[in-house]
Amino acid sequence: MKNRFLTLLVVVLTGMIFLSVGSLTATDEPNEVLIQNKGYEKDKKGPVKLTHKKHNTDYKVACADCHHVYKDGKNVWKQGDKVEKCSKCHDPKAKEGEAIKLQNAFHKNCKDCHKALAEANKPTGPFKKCNDCHQKK
Repeated sequence: MKNRFLTLLVVVLTGMIFLSVGSLTATDEPNEVLIQNKGYEKDKKGPVKLTHKKHNTDYKVACADCHHVYKDGKNVWKQGDKVEKCSKCHDPKAKEGEAIKLQNAFHKNCKDCHKALAEANKPTGPFKKCNDCHQKK
């Protein structure tokens, strides 16, 4: 009877360890994000595939470098906060208040970062030609 109880206890504890490790290492961070051109008056270019996990894990881009919520001119967004769709604040058709148009926001985040890396002679992604980022429609 003792051996059965001990065996059951070991099995349950082992299972709990595996579940704990799995939940601690699991993340909601997607591997890739497909940035669609929804809401624009004219959809001139195809979508852009962002290697989200690679940027964060391999390239060490901090979450708050892209994700933001501004209050009094300061980004108060922190890791673990809800990530809203960019279009919630950045309208695809027009600048609204302090928020620039959606396309400009994407280009400012992506192209400006890649360009700064290139100017610092560091490895970077494309930033000069549209089709280097945008997929075919």
